[in-house]
Amino acid sequence: MKKIKLEIVGLHLSQTQSGAYAMVLGEDGGNRRLPIIIGGFEAQAIAVELENMTPTRPLTHDLFKNFALSFKINILEVIIYNLKEGVFYSRLICSDEHNNLQEIDARTSDGIAMAVRFNCPIYTYEWILSQAGVAIDDDSLPIEEPKEKPKEKPKERSKQLYEFSTQSEEELKESLMRAIDDEAYELASKIRDELNKRKKS
Repeated sequence: MKKIKLEIVGLHLSQTQSGAYAMVLGEDGGNRRLPIIIGGFEAQAIAVELENMTPTRPLTHDLFKNFALSFKINILEVIIYNLKEGVFYSRLICSDEHNNLQEIDARTSDGIAMAVRFNCPIYTYEWILSQAGVAIDDDSLPIEEPKEKPKEKPKERSKQLYEFSTQSEEELKESLMRAIDDEAYELASKIRDELNKRKKS
C-alpha cells in the first residue's frame, strides 16, 4: 500500500473532551487534515519539542530517546497503520547499528512525540486518510502555522454545530463548511462521520 506523508499543522484544546487535545496532521502536498485526540501529557511532550523548549529534567519521551541513542537505535519513521472504532494504531520503524529493522507498536500520540524528537517522517495509508480525514480548501489553513483563533465565538453558532445529529443532510453540509472555516477539524470530522453514517443507512 502506498504511504502518505503527514505533517503536524495544529495542536489545540479539544472542543469535545475535557482535558484532551486535538492534534491535526496535514497531508503533505494535499488538502486533507487528520484530527487525532490525544492526552494532555502527550500534547505537552509534542509541544515542548516543536517549540524547541528544554525542560529542567528529561520527560519520558526524552528518556526513551536518550536510551535508544545510547544503544545506537534510531527511529526511521512512524506509520499510522490502522484505525478501529475511532482508535488510531501506529508503529515505530527502527534500525540498529547493523541496519536491522524492527517494528514497535505504539500509541499514535507517543509515536508522534518520538517522531518530532528523532526528526523522522510520519506516514499513513490512503484508506485511513479517506475514512478519517477532512478535506479543506487549500487557502483555508496555512501549512506553516495555524492561524490564531478568535478569542470569542457566538454561543449560538457553537451550539448549532454540536447539535448536528438533529440536522438535515443539507444543514450538516453547511455545518461542516463552517467548522472547516473555523479550523475546528475535530468537530468537522464528527460531522463528516455523521454524513457517512447516513449514506450507509
